[in-house]
Amino acid sequence: MTLLYLALLLAVAIALFFWLHGEDLSRFDRGYPEPIAGNPPSLEVHNVVQEVEAFTSVSGGSRPSRSKVLLLRQAMDSLSEGREFVSEIRPSEPGMPAGEWVLAPNSDPCRRLLYVHGGGFVAGSPTSHRIITDALARATGLSVFSLDYRLAPEHPRLAGIEDTYAALQWLANNGPDGASPAQSLVIAGDSAGGSLTLAGLQLARDRGGPHIDAAVAICPSTDVAMHSPSLVFNRDSDLMLGKSFGGLAKMPAPIRHALLTALGRRRPSDPLLSPLRGDLSRLPPTLIQVSLTEMLLDDGARYYHRAHEAGSPTELETYDNMVHVWHLFYPTLPEAGVAIARIADFIAANLQQREQLA
Repeated sequence: MTLLYLALLLAVAIALFFWLHGEDLSRFDRGYPEPIAGNPPSLEVHNVVQEVEAFTSVSGGSRPSRSKVLLLRQAMDSLSEGREFVSEIRPSEPGMPAGEWVLAPNSDPCRRLLYVHGGGFVAGSPTSHRIITDALARATGLSVFSLDYRLAPEHPRLAGIEDTYAALQWLANNGPDGASPAQSLVIAGDSAGGSLTLAGLQLARDRGGPHIDAAVAICPSTDVAMHSPSLVFNRDSDLMLGKSFGGLAKMPAPIRHALLTALGRRRPSDPLLSPLRGDLSRLPPTLIQVSLTEMLLDDGARYYHRAHEAGSPTELETYDNMVHVWHLFYPTLPEAGVAIARIADFIAANLQQREQLA
């Protein structure tokens, strides 16, 4: 009987491991396109590296604690300190999703972009990402709404996903001047916000709308199960994420899965948390931008290859020698300017195509 019980326990442990682990997606490790920029890197990259090293030292190491989360939130919000923005920053009002409008002088109130900030699901805010939202508002001419979604650990991960979808629904029917239908609707986000962006696409499709014309995912996290090869081989070259998430990548998979399940309150391979593992068919045109030296390189590349195989129009751009979400160093970093301009071109091309078909 003892042997039988041991065998049953072993079988349960194996089944639990594979349930948490999810499907092996290594078949989508199919390489990367040539970098758009960054090889060789601009002279300004050296200054960016110094800023990132100072930022990561202030925001703490890899030890998860309430004090570290607070330091990280303060450090991220300080990214916008002392900056002057061309766009009008208009805080949301009662009855609106939490966040702020970012309106450039050329913003069209009927053409709207929802921006979902990064920050590892525990930090970041519309304030921390005004460098990006101001740049996108000016480059695209769209009215940008920067979402202040609910963060962990105060809220479960699903809260951020539901906030993103609710904001999409709201933007489809409301603009900066009040209630009105959107002529065009775009969603974009970086890192954790890139994950929420891609999850939002699947929810919009599965729940019957709203219609999204284009999407942009900057350095997205797509697989919470953390099986992408670049999580290991880019751990030392990723100055932004290496200290924070390198320890998780080193953990034995069963321990990591158990920890991530406890933190996310769902198994890591759940498609709601890991959009890479969802149904990637019938999705709107999507642009993914990643750095060849960041840990999330393969999160983006795997998503691109899998979405492409599923028939969804998806583009992948790589940039060499860039830190994670190098767009935050616009306009002093030339490669950030290139990336912002290409995002604007991608959005313009897809909105023009839709308007021609309408």
